[in-house]
Amino acid sequence: MSEKKDKQKIDNEIKSLDENKAETNKVSDEDITNDDNVICENNDTIINNLEKQVLDLKDQLMRTLADSENLRKRTFKEIEQAKKYSHITFVRDLVSSIDNLQRALESVPDDKSDLSDPIKNLIIGLDIVEKEIITNFEKHNLKQIDPLGDKFDYNLHQAMFEVATNDTEPGIIVEVSQKGYLLHDRLVRPAMVGISKKLEDKEFDDKKKSKQ
Repeated sequence: MSEKKDKQKIDNEIKSLDENKAETNKVSDEDITNDDNVICENNDTIINNLEKQVLDLKDQLMRTLADSENLRKRTFKEIEQAKKYSHITFVRDLVSSIDNLQRALESVPDDKSDLSDPIKNLIIGLDIVEKEIITNFEKHNLKQIDPLGDKFDYNLHQAMFEVATNDTEPGIIVEVSQKGYLLHDRLVRPAMVGISKKLEDKEFDDKKKSKQ
């Protein structure tokens, strides 16, 4: 009887151990599954963070490249502008000297028969020099503005006075006091001009009577 009880006790202990082992294995499997889930979640978070960092770095790179390209274009434009216009002050002074030369030539009488040969040769030489200077001006993109007969343009001309006349429509340049100059597309000096205005009826009648 005692042996039977001992055997039953042993069987119960073995069964208990098996149950504990099975429970332990079950808990271990659940822990492993939970650990795997945590690792997967952590990996997803890391991947998302890395992808975000890559996008941020790409955006910064694109912005840097765009800034560099804009700087390159702006520097190139500034260099081109300097090549074109850096000597505009010198040009402005130079054209004033040419004005004096042209005024001197304009003061020469049309009839040169009374002038001595040396004076005639001097005038011819000055005339050649004036033409050569204008040619060189045009070669270096410095152009004269001689707008006689043109429509007044405030971008290129400066009105010095008005001339009342009905011979032309109002706003036409009828006299050029001083020629202007353009360096490429930049105004060095406007042309000083006189422009036409409509002659009023009373003025027109008075002018007509005075001619009679």
